[in-house]
Amino acid sequence: MNTFGQRLKQLRLDNKILSKDLANEMSITTRAFNYYEEDKREPNLKNIRFLCEYFDVSADYLLGLSDIKERRKK
Repeated sequence: MNTFGQRLKQLRLDNKILSKDLANEMSITTRAFNYYEEDKREPNLKNIRFLCEYFDVSADYLLGLSDIKERRKK
């Protein structure tokens, strides 16, 4: 399975979003965001939730625990 960073980067590229723009949306530095994609740092729960909602994927998918992208609908 892919790592968190690999999945995050692929989602970003698939959606044609620049890392600096997504970092800005998350109120973090571009360098901090790049560390996420490089698997050098892990985001806090608030940022994981933001990314799941932003890309409309499940946390299990983003964290590499599942290959199913879809989030459970309430």
